[in-house]
Amino acid sequence: MEFALGFDDYAAIDSKLADTDRLLRIGYPGDTGSRQPVHTVYVPADRYQPSLPGDWGREAAAAVERAGGMDTLCSALGVNNDVGTLVSAKLTAEPIEDLRLDFEDGYGNRPDDEEDADASRAAIAVARAVRDGIAPPFIGIRFKCFEEPTRRRALRTLDLFVGGLLAEGPLPEGLVLTLPKVSTVAQVEAMVFACQRLEAVHGLAPGRLRFEVQMETPQLILAADGTVPVAQLLHRAEGRVSALHYGTYDYSDSLQIAAEYQSMEHPAADYAKQVMQVAVAGTGVRLSDGSTNILPVGSDAEVSAAWALHARLVRRSLERGYYQGWDLHPAQLPSRFIATYAFYREGLPAAAQRLRNYVHQIESAILDEPATARALARFVHRGVLCGAVTEAEVNELAGISFPDLEALAHPRKLPETAENI
Repeated sequence: MEFALGFDDYAAIDSKLADTDRLLRIGYPGDTGSRQPVHTVYVPADRYQPSLPGDWGREAAAAVERAGGMDTLCSALGVNNDVGTLVSAKLTAEPIEDLRLDFEDGYGNRPDDEEDADASRAAIAVARAVRDGIAPPFIGIRFKCFEEPTRRRALRTLDLFVGGLLAEGPLPEGLVLTLPKVSTVAQVEAMVFACQRLEAVHGLAPGRLRFEVQMETPQLILAADGTVPVAQLLHRAEGRVSALHYGTYDYSDSLQIAAEYQSMEHPAADYAKQVMQVAVAGTGVRLSDGSTNILPVGSDAEVSAAWALHARLVRRSLERGYYQGWDLHPAQLPSRFIATYAFYREGLPAAAQRLRNYVHQIESAILDEPATARALARFVHRGVLCGAVTEAEVNELAGISFPDLEALAHPRKLPETAENI
């Protein structure tokens, strides 16, 4: 058999596509498969103490009891009671997965000496919680934005917090830093510079400090020159951006949406999050939805309505591929976990059966291809990581071990060698 294309032709095409290969390898490495928290809880920084997660769990459980118990709440939300047992255990063992001590909107503008003191105290308290094993898996601060009026205050708080943590010991594995109200790529580049300087001064490994970006301004979705900065910043941050978070109310306000209609499900919110979702696809950067400010407090009717709204919004986000959101009150924890666990448990039987058919090559009415099999495996894998599904259930229903599930959900790329670079 004769071929028209020879070695020189292959080499020429490889040369033409070298930049593309490099972009895909570096800019789109794919998701690592590590745990993503299902929510982020924001509390004013000066109100944090190590006992806070446990306190929130107890307050959440008490709210459920006042409403008639977990079974009653699950029924009201249209969820099977087996979810309630898991949620009750969750509220005891790990009520908060990701906690952010807020030095921005939830804290406000205060004298420098007061915020300095609070930043230092926060670092000591977080370090103590980590040392005592009572900190959430993910914890950190949101400092003020890098706009001119608050830039130096933001950097000062960041500096004090990181330095304070290191004075107590190594940085927590689950440390998260949040840069809010980002409007330009330059602000992200400035944060990269700040991280580099902090690493150099404190002797940290390059790249140790990463951060989340909060998308709260329309300028990040569409810039003055017609570009989409939210996509650009991911590739200009030297791999330091870990997540994009949607800010419901600042973004809505910037578009002059009336307060009554500001919501995670407003068409303007959906558009912004869809742009963010496309931007992070394949990059390994996580995406988080925002919050609802309708809290489960007040009369029984008001609490029930707020729970129903929150559970519906959580489910809506999950169905759209936004696997994380914000919670602002202890009584939002039950509806967060009920809706999340129900999402995975309701979808588990069908997903597991399709995985079993695919892995064991069992003929069925649905012919799943590799991409769909990965999606099914990722769904089940997320369910296991958040506690909605057990590894034993995966083995029983899908007929595969958890390591095999993980490998199918997140196949490892080839190592970078001379042959494949």
